[in-house]
Amino acid sequence: MASVQLPVSEWLQRIRGEYQEMPGLSLNKEQMQKLWGLDAFVCDALLDALVAARVLRRTVGGAYVVHGAGV
Repeated sequence: MASVQLPVSEWLQRIRGEYQEMPGLSLNKEQMQKLWGLDAFVCDALLDALVAARVLRRTVGGAYVVHGAGV
């Protein structure tokens, strides 16, 4: 369960904002869960939405980076 109860739209906006502020940000799922206090189910849903919207992409190493980043 997420440590802070926010609507999904606010989580999406918050994560998108973090990646916009730090374009080189590269986090794996476990790091995101720790950073934002998310459980695995919520984190998966948010990542799926951000990847589908082409905000983030998953690298071969399992990290999530800004879509279009050369990592």
